[in-house]
Amino acid sequence: MDLLWLAPVAGLVSLMFAALFASYTLKQESGSAKMNEISGAIQEGASAYLNRQYKTVAVVACIIALILFVALSHAFDGGYLDSGRIAVGFLAGAVCSAAAGYIGMFVSTRANVRVAHAASSGVRKALAVAFRGGAVTGLAVVGLALLGTSMFYMIFGGDTHAVDLVVGYGFGASLISLFARIGGGIYTKAADVGADLVGKVEVGIPEDDPRNAGVIADNVGDNVGDCAGMGADLFETYVVTAIAAMLIGGLIAGDASLTTVFPGISSGLALIEYPLILGAVAIFASIIAIFAVRMGERENIMGTLYKGVVTAAVLSIILFYPVTMVLIGTDSAGTSIFISAVIGIIIMALMVIVTEYYTQMHSPVRSIADASKTGAGTNLIAGLAVGMMSTGWPVIIICGGILVAYLVPFLVTGANIAGLYGIAITAVAMLSTTGIIVALDSYGPITDNAGGIAEMADLPPEVRDTTDKLDAVGNTTKAVTKGYAVASAAIAALALFSDYLHKVGVPAEEFSLFNPLVLIGLLIGGLLPFIFSSVMMRAVGKGAFKVVEEVRRQFKEIPGIWEGTTKPEYGKCVDIVTSAALREMIVPGMIAVVVPVVVGILLGAIALGGLLIGVIVSGLVLALMMSNGGAAWDNAKKMIEDGYLGGKGSDAHKAAVVGDTVGDPFKDTAGPAINPLIKAMNMIAILFSSLFAAYGLLPM
Repeated sequence: MDLLWLAPVAGLVSLMFAALFASYTLKQESGSAKMNEISGAIQEGASAYLNRQYKTVAVVACIIALILFVALSHAFDGGYLDSGRIAVGFLAGAVCSAAAGYIGMFVSTRANVRVAHAASSGVRKALAVAFRGGAVTGLAVVGLALLGTSMFYMIFGGDTHAVDLVVGYGFGASLISLFARIGGGIYTKAADVGADLVGKVEVGIPEDDPRNAGVIADNVGDNVGDCAGMGADLFETYVVTAIAAMLIGGLIAGDASLTTVFPGISSGLALIEYPLILGAVAIFASIIAIFAVRMGERENIMGTLYKGVVTAAVLSIILFYPVTMVLIGTDSAGTSIFISAVIGIIIMALMVIVTEYYTQMHSPVRSIADASKTGAGTNLIAGLAVGMMSTGWPVIIICGGILVAYLVPFLVTGANIAGLYGIAITAVAMLSTTGIIVALDSYGPITDNAGGIAEMADLPPEVRDTTDKLDAVGNTTKAVTKGYAVASAAIAALALFSDYLHKVGVPAEEFSLFNPLVLIGLLIGGLLPFIFSSVMMRAVGKGAFKVVEEVRRQFKEIPGIWEGTTKPEYGKCVDIVTSAALREMIVPGMIAVVVPVVVGILLGAIALGGLLIGVIVSGLVLALMMSNGGAAWDNAKKMIEDGYLGGKGSDAHKAAVVGDTVGDPFKDTAGPAINPLIKAMNMIAILFSSLFAAYGLLPM
């Protein structure tokens, strides 16, 4: 039974509901003229930055598309026709990834003021507006991702050969995601750290105080980093994970001897199309789950949001079963693949629980707050310790999930390839609920901006109290999404790696630690996330330094700012961080593109395989440590601001602010960008695999 039509239909339905929620959000009251003036400045700054960023990246994308067209013309039987399709798919993936980010930014910069106004009516109303605004991004991301992937697969022929061509679409998504995460992350944290160091530490004014010249740049950064960057990131993650599973399915479908592994299968192509159908039915589950997010009289904010996650997870599992039985078969082989899909949902749920524990107001966060009593040094030590410890359970969960997802199909079928397909399906199922998870993530920057608007517009203290409660939860929801994304990236990358080995013709037994090239590749790959993160952290530091100098200058030289009778020159700080982000994003972006090509050419395909594994292992752990540790630092600061240990202005608060400024680039710049780094390098390796195998200088 052909169910492929469900994928583009579900994508269109997702986009329709995104438009519906956008209409709902924009119809809400936007408050006073002053509130709208502030929101307008944020909108203007975010749009200006994204337009400049995409113009810069568009040049890089066009150059890479030309290289793909020429370099891959001999890698496929179709010659320039196939390489042209890959180049077109690459550009389409780049455009769709950019669109996903832009939609997220557009809605979030308009939802913020409406949430600030709704906060005057209480938490329930503000939560509803913020979450519906976030749902626009979530549904737009999955809608564009599934629609684009399925349509290009169908346009390119809907067969095993078409899957190889769709890789270009995934690479385009990866490239834009990489630059969006890097550029947006540098922008948001250079502004945030710079504004906090002068405002909260040096002169002791509140966060988002309108007298701080860096405050508008900070609020703009929330949108270009956490909304636009995140939207492009999760779009790419969704697309690449689906393609990874489709590639493994294509290996099975393309080998007549392997199709017998699944005797009850509806057709050989069902293994390729199955990941797309899982995504389709999960979209319907996520739409229903969004409507389930309604706050009851006795519910807290986090519990209300988790209702949506639980609803999406349960409904997805229910819908996965009939789809699996129809496409894969009602026998034990089909059941084993269904179990692998369920494992993906379980991993997602466990990752949410563990991340929530380490980043919400539980004992790890409290330990960081307590350490602030003796100064910034002990706060930093405690924060680093919590971040490092937070990697333990996620890695154990991922390892356990991979093991079960592999063993169940392998033991049933006796085929190694079936186990690998099970792992790929686990990653797909884990990401199938991206719509609701991205809604949680986008909720965070919307509520953060709402708090800033409430502060700058001099709204009553109870309004700011409401937005602070929403924002504290937002720190956790953003951390959940980052951990979720990087965990799925690690699992999907294993499937991509398996396809890479197949394409370069390297038997698994030759990929051994006794081969020095494998070890060299592992070490280089393990190193890259650290070099990559270092470059971005330094970029944030340099940008923040310039913001600090500018804010200090304005306090000193412009009369009336301190008294509130004169507006600061907000645009100066916006220009500083915009220039810094656009200038500094090029080097880390090129690391992801150039290094795998250089290693593949100079050291050969086996060394590049080692590099890919090294990037996956060190990148997974480093990204988890940074994302969780940064969020824990932030919430420790908020715990103190809520009155713990003396509240705002206390010595403990000043120490916690220092910790937060370190955690900011951890959780919002370097950590999240490792996710697209991992997958971009894998996609490049697959695209150029035949060239590395044929022309690598050391192909042993």
